[in-house]
Amino acid sequence: MPPITALLHTRNDGLRLGRTLEMLLPCGEILVVDHDSTDATRRVAREYGARIVTASHHAPANHYLHLARHDWIFCLQPGEAITECLQASLLEWSTLSGQLAVSGIAAAPAFSVFVREQTGERWLEVPEPETRLIPRTWTSWHGRLPAPEPSAIALEGKLLRFALP
Repeated sequence: MPPITALLHTRNDGLRLGRTLEMLLPCGEILVVDHDSTDATRRVAREYGARIVTASHHAPANHYLHLARHDWIFCLQPGEAITECLQASLLEWSTLSGQLAVSGIAAAPAFSVFVREQTGERWLEVPEPETRLIPRTWTSWHGRLPAPEPSAIALEGKLLRFALP
């Protein structure tokens, strides 16, 4: 099974980080890149077994991929969580991806997820899936998240984006 590293960038996200990390059971590693948090962010990350690195202020987004212990990176933000269905998809993907690698069949260049976003008391479906599961060699970024990849295959399940507290 090819393990997955979860990659999150944080800055004073102590109040919302636990919900995000709680659901990352399919990931063999959690890597938190902390951008000078002054709250409980680092403590919360440690409680969930995350490896924490201090952000370099001028490093490009892909700078941190080489720190991951695994070849596939699942990128998300504090304040997001994955549904049980997406957890199952990631576990299934890990199993199938390992079988495809053994048989010599090429995998997709990246994988995407559909997002439901909380806006006040309502939830909105984001119309286009977002690229979130990428190989360590990924070079195309939009801020701290992977840039959209049209050929990315959408995984089943949803990523939930919660409104700021």
